[in-house]
Amino acid sequence: MDRIGVLLLNLGGPDKIEDVRPFLYNLFSDPEIIRLPFPILQKPLAWLIATLRSKKSEENYQLIGGGSPLRRITEEQGQSLQSALERNGQPAKIYIGMRYWHPFTEEAIAQIKADKINQLVILPLYPQFSISTSGSSFRILEEMWKKDPSLSQIKYTLIASWYDNQGYLEAMSALIVEELKKFAQPEQVHIFFSAHGVPKSYVDEAGDPYQQQIEECTTLIMKCLNGPNEYTLAYQSRVGPVEWLRPYTEDALRELGEKGIKDILVIPVSFVSEHIETLEEIDIEYREVAHEAGITNFKRVPALNSDNNFIEALAKLVIDSLSQTPLTFEVVIHPKKNMKMYPQQRWAWGMTTTAEVWNGRLAMLGFIALVIELISGQGPLHSIGLL
Repeated sequence: MDRIGVLLLNLGGPDKIEDVRPFLYNLFSDPEIIRLPFPILQKPLAWLIATLRSKKSEENYQLIGGGSPLRRITEEQGQSLQSALERNGQPAKIYIGMRYWHPFTEEAIAQIKADKINQLVILPLYPQFSISTSGSSFRILEEMWKKDPSLSQIKYTLIASWYDNQGYLEAMSALIVEELKKFAQPEQVHIFFSAHGVPKSYVDEAGDPYQQQIEECTTLIMKCLNGPNEYTLAYQSRVGPVEWLRPYTEDALRELGEKGIKDILVIPVSFVSEHIETLEEIDIEYREVAHEAGITNFKRVPALNSDNNFIEALAKLVIDSLSQTPLTFEVVIHPKKNMKMYPQQRWAWGMTTTAEVWNGRLAMLGFIALVIELISGQGPLHSIGLL
């Protein structure tokens, strides 16, 4: 008899302030978050970034209660999904695997083995696929399957992305309609999709399908709404000196303000749970940017969280996946198209376009390190007497 499990994948977040710095270190240690040509630099750079960013990040988490609600919400989603599956005649046990904080993906797999699950549906809580989100978690799982022979006994399937799933689109649209009702003139409200950004090179050089899927997703949501509202898609959460997908959310808000837009409804299109990027970045930082730009009526659609329509859509995704041809790691993260999960292993070396890009990035990193040493008065150049 099949023992079916569903593994929900998510980013993870610090449960309390003391967790912020190690969480950041885990995040920036991932080569799919910061791509370096020399893997030996990954952990030192992650330590440096975590050290420099921890104080500011701690302040931001204090603004939303002293930690991330992501684990609690994901657990609630898991419980709701398990109930929905039972109602639909498909009992299954739900597991949660976070990429950068507890419960880690490795912890979830250990429990799956202990429970003797023999059929597993792997469902990322990211509607759109990106090598830096779903792809990164899939890569870790693929490595575990290769190293642990006992995992080969578990029949698994991946749900790579579900941005175009009708149930998801309808759940999003229903939330948007409810928020539009709070405006005096709903048809005049400018709908503003804010998606998590990725470096532009991920799309241009590594073949990440994320931007295409985000654009298709916003188009499908607007089609589902079938209203007269104009809309904008922009990208938030960029880090570092490299170019990310444009337009940036803050720039797009200022541009709308210059056009005289007063009513705006923000849709966190790539997020299905409330966390730091919705509660602090959108609700506090971008709200302030919007008000400074003259946008006087700024509202946001809540994340889906455990919305009934959304949970039912996830349940149907799981059930459908059990009756379809399984998608494997090989199919999803090593497709025939040119998508590069490990650029330091696959990129061409020499005077290539990629090499020129990395020369510029490494020069920028060296300049930043020099500035930090000049400000702090400590570092390798001081220790050998050059500063």
